[in-house]
This record gives sequence, structure tokens and C-alpha cells, in this order.
Amino acid sequence: MKDYYEILGVSRDATEEEIKKRFRELAIKYHPDRNPDNKEAEEKFKEINEAYSVLSDPKKRAQYDQFGTVGDADFSANYDFGSVFEDLFEDLSSVFGDLFGDYSYKRKKRPQKGEDISINLTIDFKEAVFGAKKEIRIKRRRTCPKCNGTGADKNGIQMCPYCHGTGEIAYSQGFLSVRRVCPKCNGTGRIITKKCSECGGTGYVYDEERLQINIKQGIDDGDIIRVQGLGNKGINGGPNGDLYIYVHVKEHEFFKRKGRDIIVEVPISITQAALGTTIKVPTIWGETELTIPPGTQHGDTFILKHRGVELNGEKGKQIVKIKVIIPKKLSKRQKELLEEFAKESGETINYQDSLFKKVKNLFK
Repeated sequence: MKDYYEILGVSRDATEEEIKKRFRELAIKYHPDRNPDNKEAEEKFKEINEAYSVLSDPKKRAQYDQFGTVGDADFSANYDFGSVFEDLFEDLSSVFGDLFGDYSYKRKKRPQKGEDISINLTIDFKEAVFGAKKEIRIKRRRTCPKCNGTGADKNGIQMCPYCHGTGEIAYSQGFLSVRRVCPKCNGTGRIITKKCSECGGTGYVYDEERLQINIKQGIDDGDIIRVQGLGNKGINGGPNGDLYIYVHVKEHEFFKRKGRDIIVEVPISITQAALGTTIKVPTIWGETELTIPPGTQHGDTFILKHRGVELNGEKGKQIVKIKVIIPKKLSKRQKELLEEFAKESGETINYQDSLFKKVKNLFK
């Protein structure tokens, strides 16, 4: 008596999924196409299918578990292996590939989504911050009007002599028989003898279209806009593909952006930094006043709330970085005043000499 559990290499309490998974593994391993002229592999393949046909059927499995048999049926002659393999080939078509030809013939007839289209779009800083309407140009594929999608010139198409117009051919080896897509016509059932002069045999042409799109407020460099249905036309009645717009934002000469926040560098004089002052600072929303306290240092930052980019109803902040400007040329009077200031502060004018003395003292 054959032990079907041992043949598949599963335990007697194995679940349906475990049995199915194991069967798939063995079917790939011992299939005749992977083992040409190997009688032992062919017999093993036949054996695992017999085991699977019993253990995958709850009634047959129960009978087998109770009596150790399911009757005297000749599985190789009477069992419909096509029904056993149909879902297996469908699920594993990507694994088997050319092993079974292209078993995805039915799938090729199913509606399929059209290809996506992608373009690059460069916009100004202001357009990104506040949003805008932009005109774009895209090239979309459509059915060739001359050949109506056949890819053939007039009277330039005939029935495939290999499959006789069915799009499929029968393939059998030993006890197994399956149908595959005709390799000659790729399942169309037709052969092009003269290509369409308009589309070159592809069955489609490209048209350039101009479209108006809305750039939402707050979009940033590197963002991607997806517009559903504006890609290429679907296949066999399937939905159109999508349009993907890759956004590139030009840099601004004054404003720098980091997420919702805006960063600006504002120059002030030595006097303003030392004594303090009130200055006007530009923001993307207009000018605003900023108080500079006495003793402000170069590189100090100040925060202006709600002066950044508005995105999804929330505004960021503006970060103001202070840049203290050191004059390159001084008048005689300015030099005198600075020297007098240094003396009043107890500073040494020649900082290099002072630094040299400090370093020298460290090594004494």
C-alpha cells in the first residue's frame, strides 16, 4: 500500500495549505520538462500527483485515512490532472516561466492597467510656497488610427498557421497535457505580413497633450504629484495608467527652506549689534519688525512664529540668522574712535602679540 503522506513528505495531521505547498515544491522539482528523458523523475512526478489528488480532496483523504485506499482507480489514465494543475500553473507562472510556455494566456486577455507616465517639472520658489497653476506637456499613447491597433497594413495580416488562429497550442509529454500561448503569434492568432506604415507594427502612436495642473500650496523640492488616469490607455478595457510629476523647485536668492521653516540671513552693523536696534525683516508674507537686543553676536538666531510655509493649514516659522558686518575700510576718525573704545574696554589692540604671549607662558 502506498503511503501518500510519505510520498509528499508531510505529516498525517498536515493542513491543506501545507500539503499544497509541498506538492508545488515537488511538482517544480520533478516536472518532466526539467528532467527530460528521465523515467525515474517522470514516475516520481506521476506518484506525487496521485498522492496530491487524494490528500487535497477532503472526502478521498478521509477514506484513505480510514481504509488505506480510495478504490482501484487508475490515476494516470482516468484522473483529470489538468484540473489539478490549473491553479498551480496560474499561481506559479512567474516561477515556471518558459517551462510550461506562457500559461498566462487567460491572464493576457484580462483587463490590464495602462503604463504610467512620468515627467519632470521645474517651478519657482514662490510657486512652490503659494501654489500655482501650471501648463504641462505629456506624450500619451493611443491606438493607431490607420490600422486600428492591429499593427498591420491593409491586407497585411493573416491567420497564424502554427495555431490555426486559436492563439494556443497543445503541449504533451508522457501523461501530462497542457495548453500554452502560441509562440509564433504570441496568443493573437494572427501573423502580420506587412507592418502598418503609421505605427511601424506596434499598433499605437503617441500624441502630445497640453494640460493644466494645480500645484498645491507648500509643495517642496523632490515631491511627486500623482494624477490618476492620465497615463497610457489600459489594455483590454483596463483602467488608464497614472501620471507622475517629479517637482523641482528653483532656489531663492534670499530665502532658504527646510520643511515648513524659512531661513534667512540678515546683516547688521557692529553698532547695531552692540547697542541694539529694531530692524525690518523680509518674510514670505511681507515685512515684519524684529528687535535686536544690545550685545547681539554674529550667528545669533531669532524665531518669528507663523512666518514660514503654510502646509495643510499649518504654518512653520522663520529663522533669522544675524550676520554682523565688519567694515573693510575705516576713516581716520573711525579708527580713532575704535581705538579709544578699545582702551576704555581694557582691550589690547595687537591681539596676535597678546595671543603669542599667552601661548609662550603656557610652556614656561
